[in-house]
Amino acid sequence: MPRISVIGLGAMGRPIAHNLLGAGYEVTVWNRSPRPVEELVAAGATAAPTLAEAFATGTVISMVSNDEVFAQLFLDSDVLAHAPADSVHINMATVSTELARRAAAVHAEHGVGYLSAPVFGRVAAAEAGRLTVIVGGPAALRERVQPVFDVIGASSWPMGERAEQASIVKILGNYLIACAIQSMGEAVSLAERSGVDAAELITLLSSTLFQGPAYASYGALIAAHEYTPAGFTTTLGRKDLHLALDVAERTGVTLPVGEVLRRAFDQAIADGRADEDWASIAEQQQSATGPR
Repeated sequence: MPRISVIGLGAMGRPIAHNLLGAGYEVTVWNRSPRPVEELVAAGATAAPTLAEAFATGTVISMVSNDEVFAQLFLDSDVLAHAPADSVHINMATVSTELARRAAAVHAEHGVGYLSAPVFGRVAAAEAGRLTVIVGGPAALRERVQPVFDVIGASSWPMGERAEQASIVKILGNYLIACAIQSMGEAVSLAERSGVDAAELITLLSSTLFQGPAYASYGALIAAHEYTPAGFTTTLGRKDLHLALDVAERTGVTLPVGEVLRRAFDQAIADGRADEDWASIAEQQQSATGPR
């Protein structure tokens, strides 16, 4: 039975761990808070007493919230120094390109393989094992862990030999989703003011001109003005937007829509929508326009 550890049992980490258990993996789990660990142990997983002991399986998936948490857990600690030889760490979180480069270098110093493998897909896709996995790192490592990607994802897309290549693809994908949310918010606002049924508009457009999960799923939330429970919070959305803006600044690229989104995210959080789905930034259009 293959062994693997999952570190970070949030909205995405939990279903990933469950799917690996269902596929016959011997799964070890670690999380900063105990309740998700207890849930997975009840399903057949083993709890790692410490983060370092989670690396004993030799293959580790992590899904943590941001650069700071990742660095604290893995790069600024002695965890990697105790990892078994020939271990591989698969980071499935959305992190900055700078963090991806640093992570690859620090792992290499300790003889630990590192792959950046962020995913596209909401919680339902994670539960169904239908995530899209974007992979950056050495081809030999990608091939070694491909069976893992086959369990948790509908497809995996190699983006190059460097970890940061997968990170930039994920950052750009999330940026485009945010752009779509903003544009759909504008369209729904205009439709409602013009006496057009917003739900019908979204159904029409997402099944013809703009086919795909982003327009269908987020469009439905915007048309219904329903943003709880959150599949991906406004706080996390703003974090990912700033990852795109930071890359743009470093590379000298201007993102005019990015500045519109910056204001929308900031206002949404100021209005108390931090824990709602990030599609709630569409409501800023309604606020600017006035009551329907």
